[in-house]
Amino acid sequence: MVTTQRLPTSLTPLDTALAAVLRDVALVAPIELSPADALHCIAAEMPAARQYPPHDVAINDGWAMRANDLVGASSYAPLAQAELPVWVAAGAAMPDGTDCVVDDDAVDSSGPLPQVLTEAIPGQGVRRAGSDIAAGRAVMPAGEPLLPRALLLARAAGLELLRVRRPRLRVVNIGNGELTAQLIADTARLAGAEVICTTVTPDVAAVASRLDPDGCDLIVTIGGTGVGHTDAVVNALVKNGALIAHGIALQPGRTAAVGRIDTIPIVALPGAPDQAFAAWWAIALPVLDRLSGRRPRKSLTLPLERKIASGVGVAEVVLLARGQGCWDVLATGDLSLDPIARAEALLIVPGAAEGFAAGTAVDAYILRE
Repeated sequence: MVTTQRLPTSLTPLDTALAAVLRDVALVAPIELSPADALHCIAAEMPAARQYPPHDVAINDGWAMRANDLVGASSYAPLAQAELPVWVAAGAAMPDGTDCVVDDDAVDSSGPLPQVLTEAIPGQGVRRAGSDIAAGRAVMPAGEPLLPRALLLARAAGLELLRVRRPRLRVVNIGNGELTAQLIADTARLAGAEVICTTVTPDVAAVASRLDPDGCDLIVTIGGTGVGHTDAVVNALVKNGALIAHGIALQPGRTAAVGRIDTIPIVALPGAPDQAFAAWWAIALPVLDRLSGRRPRKSLTLPLERKIASGVGVAEVVLLARGQGCWDVLATGDLSLDPIARAEALLIVPGAAEGFAAGTAVDAYILRE
């Protein structure tokens, strides 16, 4: 969805705007959530986990026995037992004094005494205590997003509450930007934010009233950032004494703005999905990551499949997909919805660069966790 719009008379370099809005942004305080509610949140420092499994357990159904008692047993030389061994189901605790599990047909119980028909080795058919989670290890290092595999460890370790950092994000939709507002809200939730959405008419006083820092750690507005008669966000920021910069040297997303009320950062995104998507990744997401204490996002270095040309003075967003050992360029600067949906990685060409030649190795942010 490529859009055109009247631009501010001057543009602030992306690095300058980002540094200004990030200034004095501190980590939010940790909270405790159940594993069900902690999905996608960013891990804070957590207590050491208990070992799992807590004791030796059977991997499969069978007879629990002691391997040293079975030395020499075979179908040609069955080893008689005084009593029938203990049968264990998969996942059950191993009985005291046993260290292996043999299959059902390894014990012949048809005669007066049960006979074992095979040898075994210690640990055969057994998952040792602590083999899945060692005692004392962290379920997830602080700063990592809690994805389903990490929550599996947390539940296995018996953690009923997890310490996480979950910034509170208020998304203020100006006018008719529902499509873009939903994109940003969904993306923010995947980044670990608690999202509250509200809609307001494109009126300066109405918008200014919604820029209330109480109860949130970051405010993101959608739409109303241009210089037209209905573009009320910038005037609302000025009215609240909150404007830092309007007009960012970013393509797409030049009409974005940044501000601050008290200690709460504000990022005003354009209403068009392509411009909002670019400005979200370039400005708003770094603020959210700073608040949550997230570790640096994953990136991948590959050579470019073709040349990227970029104008000096404006940072450009490039969407990429992984090709045969290289980055295929899907879109540069002007982004339509299809490349946004298909992109696997995102590259921001610095404003001081003229682009990159074909074959240049570039480090791109991975869009998909």
